[in-house]
Amino acid sequence: MVTTVHGQGTRVGFYSTSCPRVETIVRSAVQSPFNSDSTVAAGLLRMHFHDCFVQGCDGSVLISGAGTERTAIPNLSLNGFTVIDDAKTQLDNQTKH
Repeated sequence: MVTTVHGQGTRVGFYSTSCPRVETIVRSAVQSPFNSDSTVAAGLLRMHFHDCFVQGCDGSVLISGAGTERTAIPNLSLNGFTVIDDAKTQLDNQTKH
């Protein structure tokens, strides 16, 4: 099976106009738990792999609820959801809607 992904994707500075602090906030949200548990990075990489392996890197593994990728048997052992949720909460608290 071959999958082709098109699009520009994100890059460092992608949100510099719309949310200039996004990279600092996310870095801090990931760095803090990593400092106390070095396995956090591996958990986030594994989560990314599981998300991309199914149907492309769309973040669908982050969606919770019955019948979602997050509740699929291969994904039940994934770690790092709290790190992502914390980063999202911090971003929501710091950015204008």
